[in-house]
Amino acid sequence: MAKKSRKRWLWISLIVIAIGIAGVMMFSSGNEGPIEVSVEKIQSRTITQTVSAIGKLQPEVMVKISSEASGEIVYLGVRDGATVTPGQLLVRIKPDMMQSMLAQTRAAAEATKMSINVAKAEIDRAEADLKRVTELYKKSFASREEFDRATAAYQSASGRLAQTQADYDRARGALQETQVNVNRTTITSPMSGTVTYLGVESGEKVVGTAQMQGTEIMRIADLSTMNAWVDVDENDVALISVGDTARIKVDALTDVSLRGVVYEISHSPKTSGQGTQEEVVNFQVRIRILDPEQRMRPGMSCSVDIETETRSNVLAVPIQSVTVRQDETATEPAEEENYRMESRKADGAKKTNKPKSIVWINKGTTVESRAVETGISDDGYIEILSGVRVGELVVASPYQAISKQLKNGAQVLVEDPAARKDRYRQMRQAQ
Repeated sequence: MAKKSRKRWLWISLIVIAIGIAGVMMFSSGNEGPIEVSVEKIQSRTITQTVSAIGKLQPEVMVKISSEASGEIVYLGVRDGATVTPGQLLVRIKPDMMQSMLAQTRAAAEATKMSINVAKAEIDRAEADLKRVTELYKKSFASREEFDRATAAYQSASGRLAQTQADYDRARGALQETQVNVNRTTITSPMSGTVTYLGVESGEKVVGTAQMQGTEIMRIADLSTMNAWVDVDENDVALISVGDTARIKVDALTDVSLRGVVYEISHSPKTSGQGTQEEVVNFQVRIRILDPEQRMRPGMSCSVDIETETRSNVLAVPIQSVTVRQDETATEPAEEENYRMESRKADGAKKTNKPKSIVWINKGTTVESRAVETGISDDGYIEILSGVRVGELVVASPYQAISKQLKNGAQVLVEDPAARKDRYRQMRQAQ
């Protein structure tokens, strides 16, 4: 019995000790020391709003060369990367089949031309017979039947002559078409430029464009004018205008930064993942590069920062200084009998209780929240339209304190930015 009593008192003691420890922890958590923060003085700055996008380089003019005639390549006069001029011979396709067709159509044209001579001789004879019978018929030496037969013979001969002339015109058109097809076996350059793609070799057979799409033989591009074609999100494309300045970085050319200007904004969306949760809608924006680099090649990846708006001498704070806090006040639930009236009040309260953008202003050892109206932003700072004054100190870090920990009147300890960076550096080295 004594053993059971001792065990019971032991359990009671353990419970009391646990309650005491929990109380001490709660008391100590409610009396934390000041929050360490970094501050920055509010001052006027120049803010340039930018839209970032990625894409590829494309030449201003690029022509795809395909053959209109099918056959074997017997001559290939250029290689990939070669420079060409207008009229330069590029490719010759074996013309044997085309030449055979040319001989056939030429013979057919000659045959129809001879048929015209025969038809002319026949109409001359029919015309002479008709004149003779007509004279005899007038003198009643020929019957009406003979006169009608001679007239019909003349009309028949005239019809055969017209038909033969039409056959000759058709044969001559076929001959001209075949001659053009023979000429198409020789391909020349339509422009000055550089061969940026070569898809065939000498001896290969190609399919002409008369048979579906045909074989793409090569591409010729004018590399003197290069553009960046980038895809911009639908939420950002409305900020961009033709004529905006752009800064272009080519992934393969890390040592150069190029200047450009927006010259075209597509009105047709490019949708990927349509009908799914990953659906993305972009619009293509084309940027002309003002100082092209000789090492650039079509298809190279690039990133672009388009400067959409610049404002000078505006109040600005670090972007991370601005946070959003929901108003803690809440409306009472509506009574059943006053449902409609309370619903209208609740709707109005929702509109007025939208989350506000605030910053924390340092007041020595404490902070206070300040509602602000924001404008445009760049990579590091955001414009403040109202709510703060030049020279005030705004809390710039840490983000955890700005977004969650700080309250009106909270005790803070302002830390020197250099010391904070040094402490973070030491922490990273220790890891």
